[in-house]
Order: sequence, then structure tokens, then C-alpha cells
Amino acid sequence: MTAITENGMQPAEADDRLARCNVLVLAVAQALAGGNAAVIFATGAIMGSILASDKSLATLPVTTYVVGLWAGTLPVGYFSRVFGRRTAFQIGTLCGVLTGIMSALAVLWGSFLLLMFGTFLGGLYAAAHQAYRFAAADTASEAFKPKAISWVLAGGLFAAFIGPQLAIHTKDLAPPYLFFATYIGQALVALLAGLVLLFLNIPKPITAPAAGGGGTGRRLSEIARQPRFIVAVVCGVASYSLMNLVMTSSPLAMIGCGHTITDATLGQQWHVFAMYAPSFFTGSLIARFGVERVVAVGLLLFLVSAGVGIAGTSVPHFWTALILLGLAWNLSFVGATAMVTDCHRPAERTRVQAFNDFLVFGTMMLGSFASGQLLAWWGWTAVNQVVFPVTLVALALLLWLMFRQRPRMA
Repeated sequence: MTAITENGMQPAEADDRLARCNVLVLAVAQALAGGNAAVIFATGAIMGSILASDKSLATLPVTTYVVGLWAGTLPVGYFSRVFGRRTAFQIGTLCGVLTGIMSALAVLWGSFLLLMFGTFLGGLYAAAHQAYRFAAADTASEAFKPKAISWVLAGGLFAAFIGPQLAIHTKDLAPPYLFFATYIGQALVALLAGLVLLFLNIPKPITAPAAGGGGTGRRLSEIARQPRFIVAVVCGVASYSLMNLVMTSSPLAMIGCGHTITDATLGQQWHVFAMYAPSFFTGSLIARFGVERVVAVGLLLFLVSAGVGIAGTSVPHFWTALILLGLAWNLSFVGATAMVTDCHRPAERTRVQAFNDFLVFGTMMLGSFASGQLLAWWGWTAVNQVVFPVTLVALALLLWLMFRQRPRMA
């Protein structure tokens, strides 16, 4: 099994050379594609409040984005398996181009429904670029896989600036149509990402009958009854839904408090940056201190973020709360995801992870819709107050699990 390639290298070395090329392609594509979500989060609620007849529905375009993300996860996996990664990602890119075109037409025609359709397509695009980090590992050796994944995630840091800066510098380029030029720019950025992906070279996996007779593993109901799985799902649901609840309504809240669109967009920029920047060392923190402690710190940061949000409505209050919100999400959600991977065997992996994501993104949809209702009826303070009971329930369950495991660890 030590065959030499045409270039005289062992397979792992050859794969890593290919993997490095693929990582570069995926990291650039991630930076461009990630701007899609940043634009939607920065503009969706604002345009929703302008186009919707009922202002409590202002955040519905962001909710349809989440619906698209939820709905696109399984199709992306199917297309990747049947047609290969590059084709699947190009289909996602097409959805990204259509996101910008449909949203621009929605602004031009004053159509709230068309805006929601555009953001739904944006969710499908997001489902594709969420898979970039997994694709980075496809051609990498075992030793290079962690670096490959982290380098692709680094693209998210650039996306934190590309999307908001696009919105800031183009929002007024086509008066009186706010964000029309932004959405056209979004389509062009997605098109550019598609051109970058042409250089992706990931061979389709060779399908073969399952080896080892391992079967499909335990029933999902049996796995879902594990205390560790229950706590992991609760922490994952709490972290993602609360992050989305507060983030979705924050631009509209800032505008309502008299701040500028630029201030609101920059708040989103620093929030997204805080979501992805810790990814380089979150794994090291988990290895050193344990996954439960890292998740607990993340949940506590949610409480601090909400406290800052309630304390005042100045720009520094909003920005600080959003940065803390991003940090809280990273620690708690990455940790919760790691906990889920402890609950399944290799043969059960796809079913268990899909079930976890079904619950997480399903709850995230409710949070997106509820944010508009809370903000319209009870205000920004109420949005932050919701963080406390949800976080405390997740934190209590996590502490229960930690104490439950202590005799076993002793």
C-alpha cells in the first residue's frame, strides 16, 4: 500500500499538495460566499420594514434565509455524492447569483414576497458554502485535515468585512432604491466565487458496498435518549437560536434608536468577525479545559451580552453586545457540536448529525420569526430578556451533566 505517484511522491504527500490547492480555492470562495449571509443579515430586516405592510414581519426575509439554509443541507449532500463537490457548489453559487438579482428586483418593484424568495435562495447558497470546510478535508491526509479545515474557516473572517462593506458603500448608489446596488453587487460577488470554484479539484468518491458488516448502527431513538446527546442538542439549539434572535433584530433596533445604517451594518460586521475569529483556538481550549467548560463559558457570555444590550442603546452598547454575542456563539456552538460527535458511532454519524442540524436550524427559524414580533411589540429590551431563561435552562442541564459525569471521571 505504499505506491508511488507519477511525480515520485507517496500518496499522502501528493494528496496534501492537491489539498493545499483546494484549500486555497475554498478559502477564497468562503470569503466571497460568506459575504452573502452578511449582506442579508445587514439589509434583510431594514428592507423588510420598508416593504412589509405589517412591521412585525420585518425580519421575515431573514427567517426565509434560515429556512433555505435548513432546506438546502440535504440536497447539497445529495448533489455532492452523485455529481461531485464542484458541481454541488456551483449549483449553490447559481442560487447566490439569483439571490442578488431577485432581491434587487424586489427593491425595484417594492415586492416583499420577492425579497423573501431572494433571501430563501440565499439560504440555499449558504447551505452549499457551509460544506466548504468539509470539502477541504476530502483530499487531505489525516495530519493535514485540521489545518485544511481551519484555513478554510479563515475565509469567514474576510466575509465579515466583505458583506458589510459592500452594503455600506453601495446602499445609496441607485437612489431612491435603497440597497438596489448592494444586491447587484452581491450577485457579482457570488459570480466571482463561482469562477474561483472552477479551480476546485476533488475527485468523486468511489461508491462501494459497505465493508465490515457494521450495518447502520443503533436506532435514532436510542441514541437520542442519551443524556449527553440531549444536553448537546439543547446547548446547540440555545446557542444558535439565541444568536440568531438577537442578531436578526439588532439592525432594525439600531435604526429605531436613531443610529445610522452604517452604524448598524458595522455592528453586524464586528459580530460576524467575533463569530469566526475564535475558531483558530476554540479546539485548543476544548482540548485543554474540556468541552463542557468551554460550552459553559459560551453560555455565560450570552448572559453578559444580553446584560450589555439591556444596559443602554448607544452605539458602543450595541456593538459590544453583538461582539460578545459572536464570541458566545462560537464557544457554545462549536463545543455543543463536539459533544454531539461523542454520541455516535461511525456508522451512525450521518443520521445523528442530520437529526441534530434538523433540530438546531428548525429552532433557529422560530427565533428569526420571533425576533421581529418581539421587537415590534415589546422592544429591544424584551429581545435581550428572552436570552436569560433559555440560557439558564441550557446552563442548568450542562451543569447537571458535568456533575453526573464526575463519579465516572474520579
